[in-house]
Amino acid sequence: MVGASGPDPRPLTGEPLSLDLLNTHWHDRYGRYDLLDSISGLACWLSGSRVATAYAGGELRADRTTLTAARAARSALAGVAGRADAGPGALDAFNRLLDAGRIRRLLTAAGPVERLEAPDSGRLLGYLVAADYLRLLSTAGDRMRSCANPTCGLRFHDVSRNGTRRWCSSTGCGNRAKAARHYARRTASAS
Repeated sequence: MVGASGPDPRPLTGEPLSLDLLNTHWHDRYGRYDLLDSISGLACWLSGSRVATAYAGGELRADRTTLTAARAARSALAGVAGRADAGPGALDAFNRLLDAGRIRRLLTAAGPVERLEAPDSGRLLGYLVAADYLRLLSTAGDRMRSCANPTCGLRFHDVSRNGTRRWCSSTGCGNRAKAARHYARRTASAS
């Protein structure tokens, strides 16, 4: 079981909510991992995610309902993320996440406010993930990337100045690619 206790075991954390949720399922040369394989894994993810900070009032709980909703949201998001060929079924599954919440605008004594309303914590999470993905698509769609290492699969938001980031991390996949290129050059020059 991954993430039962201790720090978040994922190789890439701190991405925007939608990409961070996708990165709860990852693989490396040692195997495949799923942080959402248990309620304790969900608790680990929520404790380090940006959404948990924003909803620290208890709206998001690490329970069976939220775990089921988080897995469903991740699956719906994976069906459309980075896919120009997403079919109607994938789009419908994603759009159902948006049906689970709404922004209610109110005028209060303090002025205008916006409140997010959702029927339960599980559906709130799905709504937040879908809304975040739409925000990224509209503001930085060309900056959402998958790691250039074909065996990695992690996703990130490229915030580099020139927008040419290729690796999930420079110390992980980027460093291994650089070492492989160096080894290939050295081997080629030796023969």
